[in-house]
Amino acid sequence: MTTFDNVTVVKKANIYFDGQVSSRTIQFADGTEKTLGFMLPGEYTFGTCAKEIMEIMAGELDVLLPGSEQWQSIKAGESFAVPADSKFDIKIKTPTDYCCSYIK
Repeated sequence: MTTFDNVTVVKKANIYFDGQVSSRTIQFADGTEKTLGFMLPGEYTFGTCAKEIMEIMAGELDVLLPGSEQWQSIKAGESFAVPADSKFDIKIKTPTDYCCSYIK
């Protein structure tokens, strides 16, 4: 899916790590949410309350998921899932465009 129809966009940006990571929240009529964001090269640790699926539209990164000791390489066109109530580490290799879906 390349577009989302009939959504509400939260005007205020989510800005993390001194502006190195930013996103905008979009809300759907059924109550689900996604964020559309951009990450600059660097190393970051994120926490999540809900299960999420992060789809990479452009860029390249490595991710260390909870419970794993091995980094996974992810590139444009790929995605990965993060369990609820967890933290994960990410190394952004090139500027990265992403869509994060929160699963209830």
